[in-house]
Amino acid sequence: MNMWEEDIIQEIQSLSRPIKSMDDLELIIQAVSDCEIVMLGEASHGTSEFYTMRAEITKRLIKEKGFSFIAVEGDWPSCYTLNRYIKHKADAPAHAREALNDFNRWPTWMWANEEVMSLVQWLHEFNENKKDNNQIGFYGIDVYSLWESMEEILSHLKKTNSPDLAMAQKAFECFEPHGRDPQAYGVSASFLSEGCEEEVVKLLLTLQEKRKEGKPQDEVSLNDELNALVTINAERYYRSMVRGGPDSWNIRDRHMVEALLRIKDFHGPHAKAIIWEHNTHIGDARATDMTAEGMINVGQLLREKFGQEHVYAVGFGTYQGSVIAANRWGGEIEVMKVPKAIPGSWEALLHQAGAQDKMIIFDQDRNVLEQPLGHRAIGVVYHPDYERGNYVPSILPSRYDAFIYVDQSRALKPLKQPVLNK
Repeated sequence: MNMWEEDIIQEIQSLSRPIKSMDDLELIIQAVSDCEIVMLGEASHGTSEFYTMRAEITKRLIKEKGFSFIAVEGDWPSCYTLNRYIKHKADAPAHAREALNDFNRWPTWMWANEEVMSLVQWLHEFNENKKDNNQIGFYGIDVYSLWESMEEILSHLKKTNSPDLAMAQKAFECFEPHGRDPQAYGVSASFLSEGCEEEVVKLLLTLQEKRKEGKPQDEVSLNDELNALVTINAERYYRSMVRGGPDSWNIRDRHMVEALLRIKDFHGPHAKAIIWEHNTHIGDARATDMTAEGMINVGQLLREKFGQEHVYAVGFGTYQGSVIAANRWGGEIEVMKVPKAIPGSWEALLHQAGAQDKMIIFDQDRNVLEQPLGHRAIGVVYHPDYERGNYVPSILPSRYDAFIYVDQSRALKPLKQPVLNK
């Protein structure tokens, strides 16, 4: 072991506090103070403890700090179904499990799981007997639901006999030849100049103006506006994706920030937001090698817009355990083994500092920890045998305001049973 590693381990031992029960997360609630945006990360989309700890922090922030809504790395249409259930809307699904069935686009397990269902039921009960403007919302701010969002807009405009229906139909006609294949659309738009951006921009501006003219709390109009925003940014995302480079990543994260800001504006000037996303989105990109590759992310953009003192980022990590993932995009979901963290990584040093769950609040200058070390990031596609490629060089105290470490983690419980990886 190098001397600098010994220094880091000693610093971790000095700064960290054990997590023996959910009550110990009180330190995070206190540290949040008066921040108006709290970002809760995860080192994978399939680890139970990341979800359950985020849920506990979320409940405390809602009850004790007056937070207004949750925005997640999920599709707007399916999350809006969940939002209607949470808010007891007349046309909402009758049960939490039924609401979660709307998450039918791969990777379904990210939100259709037992851990999320427990939080959803709590939110449903919390909102009971509360007025609309005091109810907690649940929204998806990701960019992938191009066709689903178009269908949602057309369905609502038809149902309400809206004069904007013809404009929406015209805007979406140019997507039809591509058969719901985003890659086919991206190739056509990038190389054949057959994009649909201009028509969709006009539609978005029209729906945005309609919401501003309508009732202040008209969430149905917000639904139309956000679906239109998804459509325009998904169009840009898929067009840039076929060209390669950092543009598609940046379009996606800028979209998530724009969606968040529109939702926050809808909830009023004092609205406070909780964000659930992967560490790679909420942990400040400037504290990683992402900047050198021309990439930005949600954490960086929100810190720049609101000031670091108003935004609180909590990262998560684990030493070893199990996780839900797949070995290819769109593949069968599996319970996979998460091997021991590689030597010299943040996770390995946190383990060496004591094989227990712990947290660190980065509330002072700690030069010893200002080191760009590997920090594990597991995606929905995961190959444990090629583990070394899953580490992002990160300066932990600059990337996050606090870090929660789970020494031995376990896979979350999807509503659809996964395959056991042998």
